[in-house]
Amino acid sequence: MSSASFVLTLSCADRPGIVAAITTELAALGANIAESNQFWDRETDRFFMRLAFTAPDGVGRDSIERALKSPIERFSMKTSLADDARKKRVVIMVSKFDHTLLHLLYQIRVGWLDAEVAAIISNHDDTRRIAEDAGIPFHLLPVTRDTKAAQEEQVLALVKQTGADLVVLARYMQVLSDNLSTRLFGQVINIHHSFLPSFKGAKPYHQAHERGVKIIGATAHYVTPDLDEGPIIEQETARVTHAMSPDDLVAAGRDIESRVLARAVKLHLENRVMLNGKKTVVFG
Repeated sequence: MSSASFVLTLSCADRPGIVAAITTELAALGANIAESNQFWDRETDRFFMRLAFTAPDGVGRDSIERALKSPIERFSMKTSLADDARKKRVVIMVSKFDHTLLHLLYQIRVGWLDAEVAAIISNHDDTRRIAEDAGIPFHLLPVTRDTKAAQEEQVLALVKQTGADLVVLARYMQVLSDNLSTRLFGQVINIHHSFLPSFKGAKPYHQAHERGVKIIGATAHYVTPDLDEGPIIEQETARVTHAMSPDDLVAAGRDIESRVLARAVKLHLENRVMLNGKKTVVFG
């Protein structure tokens, strides 16, 4: 018998009976739970849950939503139901550094990331060849201080036109305006080195070398109007030594940035990240 796969995420004030109410309704539909993750945030008294399940042939989104309406209303739940079979569409934004872009494209090509790249947007022409070789539409949108608002309207139009579920800033070296960050809240992931705010500017690894740091790293987070302070999704660090040159630190940093960004994108695509105020709940 054929079946369809779905992922349900929910959050609400913590009360007894939440799990039972949801799973009873799913069981009545003949659904089979494949994975269940739960978390109670004691500080806020909020309950978070992710359920991956299959539903028998003939039981679609409408049937599931009707069945869950009663417990959702009873517990005042905030929910999201995703069709796991639908391949999500991603727009990647990049400037001149291409290492995170190349890593994302590779992980998509080998199937580790289940997504389709709908477009690559850049404010420089350096990565056009990469997009063309991969058969991905490339959009060159230069930006200056005077043209920033108009350029961001073009970006937003492309996101809407392509039906993108996610925008990935793969070392896109432009700060998104408060307006765009707000309009795409929860839909944009950025990667940066973990030196911020200690080492700002164009050469953070060289500054770190001069200060003799012992650990470098990278952070992937959702973009918000608060620069580089959005909810964190994934991080990684690595130990370095005095014997490493600035170029060695740059090379190590490139590897970490690529891995961290790819993992964050995967977690988002699989609906494993839930916003919890300024933090995230990440079901690995």
